Amino acid sequence: MKNLSKYTVISLLAILLGLTSCGDSKSELAENNEGNSETEEAHAEGKAEEVMLTAKQFDALQMQIDTLQMRNMSGYVEANGQLEVPPQNEASITTVVGANVVSIEVIEGDKVNKGQTVAYLSHPNIIQKQTDYLNAYSNSQFLKKEFERQKTLYDAGVGSGANFQKAEAEYQASRSMAKGLEAQLQQLNVSASGVRNGTIYQRVALRSPIEGFVQKVEVKTGQYVEPQTDLMEIVDTHHVHADLMVFEKDVYKVKEGQKVTFNVQSIPGKELTAEIYSVGKTFEQNPKAIHVHAEIENKEGNLIPGMYIQGRIQTDNSKTLAIPESAIAADGNRFFVFSVEKEGDDWSFTPNEVTKGSQDGEWIPIDFLTEQKSNVKYALNNAYYLMAEMKKGEAEHSH
Repeated sequence: MKNLSKYTVISLLAILLGLTSCGDSKSELAENNEGNSETEEAHAEGKAEEVMLTAKQFDALQMQIDTLQMRNMSGYVEANGQLEVPPQNEASITTVVGANVVSIEVIEGDKVNKGQTVAYLSHPNIIQKQTDYLNAYSNSQFLKKEFERQKTLYDAGVGSGANFQKAEAEYQASRSMAKGLEAQLQQLNVSASGVRNGTIYQRVALRSPIEGFVQKVEVKTGQYVEPQTDLMEIVDTHHVHADLMVFEKDVYKVKEGQKVTFNVQSIPGKELTAEIYSVGKTFEQNPKAIHVHAEIENKEGNLIPGMYIQGRIQTDNSKTLAIPESAIAADGNRFFVFSVEKEGDDWSFTPNEVTKGSQDGEWIPIDFLTEQKSNVKYALNNAYYLMAEMKKGEAEHSH
């Protein structure tokens, strides 16, 4: 019985030792499995955090890579408006008397010189003014001779002072009338000397007061036009400028001498530049904004007053780290740029989170959230493609 007990105890000890060993083995296996799982997860994360491109893919995508540089970035105020010309470079052609349009010598878009005839008018009133002038001039010449005769008699002491004074008054009155009618003929572009020589003009010329282009023709041949009716508009486009509206909140940022960049639809893809030469001092009420006038520096193409423009006024300049817009990819509310390393014939792209500043043209100032090594190269384009490829790799690995 005692011997049996001894063997029983030994057996029980052996079993216990076996169970302990088995438990330790299972624990080690579990730990090994857990370690392998962590390694695989870390490995998976490492794979998800980079994008590999072959040399062929790199060339096909026309990837651009370079180190980042400090750029002169401008703060700016957005302002829209239109092209305008100063008042002295616009002219309306009118007539001072009612008349019929007998001939139109230009069409819209024609270039005209100062003094060039643009139309002819005719009316009996115009002929009447010429005959009135001729009669007044002839009468003035007669009274002049009478005045000179009376003056001679008066100076010799044989003429009446009353007769001399009367002759002088009549002569001065007739001369003033003739001068007034002569001025009216000049307004009609009628030659007074020609009328004095006996020529009566059946039609009179309307002439352009400035050099420019015909913007509007508002009459037709044969039409009767009242005095002061606008017949045509001439615009000198050499002095076209940008007229921008700046809202109240931005007025304090704007001053003379600042640069403006803007676009017009007539020159697609071309950015024009201008310099502010005048800032308005009164507000327009709807919307509440002031006019800012800027002289265009690189005038080209067909710049026509009234064209709508979209502009940006450069208000300050500062050097900052910047990258092209196509080099930044968004992931939700976060933004990334991709650093680049060459691995054999392939290329590795790794995302780096950044914050963005205000865009200036196609360039965006950035700040990295983590410290970057010096002389690192970054992808300057196709950032959204790289982000999509990275997400695709994450999705494939999760399965």
